[in-house]
Amino acid sequence: MSGFKLANDSSPSKPLDGTHGSLVTDQPLGMTVHSLPDPQQSLGSLGGRTSRGRWKMFAVMVICAAPVIASYFTYYILRPEGRRNYGELIDPQQSLPDLNANRLDGQTSNLRALKGQWLLVSASGAACDEVCSGNLYLQRQMRESLGKNKDRLDRVWLITDDQPVSAKLQEALMGTIVLRVPLAPLAAWLKPGSGDSLADHLYVIDPMGNWMMRFPARIDVAGAAKAKRDLERLLRASASWDTPGR
Repeated sequence: MSGFKLANDSSPSKPLDGTHGSLVTDQPLGMTVHSLPDPQQSLGSLGGRTSRGRWKMFAVMVICAAPVIASYFTYYILRPEGRRNYGELIDPQQSLPDLNANRLDGQTSNLRALKGQWLLVSASGAACDEVCSGNLYLQRQMRESLGKNKDRLDRVWLITDDQPVSAKLQEALMGTIVLRVPLAPLAAWLKPGSGDSLADHLYVIDPMGNWMMRFPARIDVAGAAKAKRDLERLLRASASWDTPGR
């Protein structure tokens, strides 16, 4: 008979855990079930990101517009008590109309192409009477008197009829933007003071294309000096966002 003792095959075989020969009891395999994401929560999260993006875009727009808003606030609201404008502020401001105009060489332009620069505007028939001639002269003098800031202001003469411009007058118009425009739509945009005509005034247009000031009718040299001070204040107030040229 063999010296070996066979183990009872019917005895259950249990693995050892390797520590002092203790037995490890078999455990059933556990399973974890993860729930799917809630569609409503996903949509809410997406909506939140979209809303935050819109607020960020709005904040960027406000930051970009802040210099313009600040300059106008300074000029129109925080003015010293003793200051009085010589020109009349236009409220509400009137935007440049979508109006075709012809140059003296016959080429067609649009008034809105004048945006991007301060404008000192006169308007009259091509015959250019004494009041018209005086306004054209004062336009030139006021611009030149602005010194280093003169390149931020353009002189504009709007002719309201089809009559020819004399050769002598054309020589004096060097550096002036001259455009022919129909009188009716122009008069719907620029308006004279009570009892005055369209040709009696000089008009100020800001770089955004808004008519925002009208100087008194038929100004003289003394009045032009006061008008120049208004222009200087406007240019100082807009210095943070306006630069020469378009």
